[in-house]
This record gives sequence, C-alpha cells and structure tokens, in this order.
Amino acid sequence: MNGISASLADSATMLRRNFRHTTRNPLALFNGIIMPLVLMFLMVYIFGDAFNVGVNYADYATPGLIITTICYGVSPTAIAVNSDMTTGFINRLRVMQVSRGAVLNAHVIATVLRNLVAIALIIGVSFLMGFRPSASFTQWLGVIGIVALAVLAIGWLTIAFGLAAKSPESAGLIGVPLMLLPFLSSAFVPAGKMGAGARQFAEYQPFTSIIETLRGLLAGAPSAGSAITAIAWCAGIMLIGYLWARATFTKRG
Repeated sequence: MNGISASLADSATMLRRNFRHTTRNPLALFNGIIMPLVLMFLMVYIFGDAFNVGVNYADYATPGLIITTICYGVSPTAIAVNSDMTTGFINRLRVMQVSRGAVLNAHVIATVLRNLVAIALIIGVSFLMGFRPSASFTQWLGVIGIVALAVLAIGWLTIAFGLAAKSPESAGLIGVPLMLLPFLSSAFVPAGKMGAGARQFAEYQPFTSIIETLRGLLAGAPSAGSAITAIAWCAGIMLIGYLWARATFTKRG
C-alpha cells in the first residue's frame, strides 16, 4: 500500500471514530442542529415582522441561518481536536503505523458532513416557514459550492483554535465568538439599518459577503462582486486555518 492509500485508509478509520463519538455526544447534535432550528423559529416567527427588509423575511433570513448553523456546529470540533491532543491519543499513534495527519483530515471531513446535514434540515424547515427561492439548478450548485467552502474555511480555523487551546474546556469557548459574529453581519437585518460603527463592521466582515452571495444565488440574482469577495474570504480563512493547524499540530504532536 503506497503512502496516499495508507493515509486515506487511516483517515477513513479516524472518520468512523469521530462519527461514533458524535453519536455519543448529545450536546454536539443539539448545538449543531437543534439550536439553529430554534433560532430560525425565533427570528422568523417572533422577530420577523419587526424587520422591514423589503422581501419575505424567510427568504431574507435563510442564507444568514445557513452560516449561523455552521458557526453553531464547530464548537464540538474544537473540543474533540483538543481532547485528542491533551489526552495522549496523538502520542499513542506514534508507536502505531497510523498517519497522525489523518486525525485532522477526519475532523475536517466529519465537520463538513455534520454541518451539511444540519444545513439540509435548516433549508427543509425554512421551506415549511415560507422560504421560496428562485434559484436555478446551476445557482443551487453555486450555493452548495459556497456553503462547502465556508464550512471548510470555518472548520480549519476552528481546528487551529482547538489545537492552540490549553484544555478542552477553553477550546469549547472558542466557538462563542463565531456564534455571535453572524449577528453582526447582514444575516438578519441589512447592514444599512445598523448604527454607526456596527454598520461599517457588518459591511466589511467576511460573513456578510458570504451571506449576500448566498442570498443573491437563492434569489436568482447572483452578484459576481460579492461572490468573488466571498470566495476570497473563504480561501484566505481556510489557508490561514490550515497552515496554523498544521504548524501547531506538528509542534505539539
């Protein structure tokens, strides 16, 4: 078996391990799926009529809720990565014929799959709440591509934070700023309606361009400018997270 095949086999083994841990951790499932659904009901049914966004509020809020779902689903990843480092699991792999890099690969894949399931549920529920996208098949493919890039970018950044944390408890707190960041974007209210300071921050932070790209694609009116900005943000965040994670993993592992 060559090096690439061995690494893939090791990644598959680590991925099965991660899935078993996920099913045994109700908190991960709660944060990643239930909380975004609760937030959707809260924003659409309770606060939705208070926001004058010019369109059906379910159509407006769904792209923001997709990104919020990603942010709610990454905290278990940070905890799991840090636990692998601090409990000696990585050290035990040193005496085995197992690629230690497969551990990070498996965490990334598990994060992507877990988030895609949660996002599919969010979109399904949003249809029941009045979400009516106008996207063509090609535009839906664009939505999937942007979502996958966003999950990979946030996933690698979360793994880097988790590796840098001193304990699983502190790693779990890393997800809190990410959970709050969508609320300081155009996820639930246009940036132009925000006060001074908050408006400028919302306009130029990465989540706004990603959300606006998804919003345009789902409405059938994509913007090339916001799409390029969103892809650039995702690529930059993913590269930073990947390099930071690899460097920290090599240093601590």
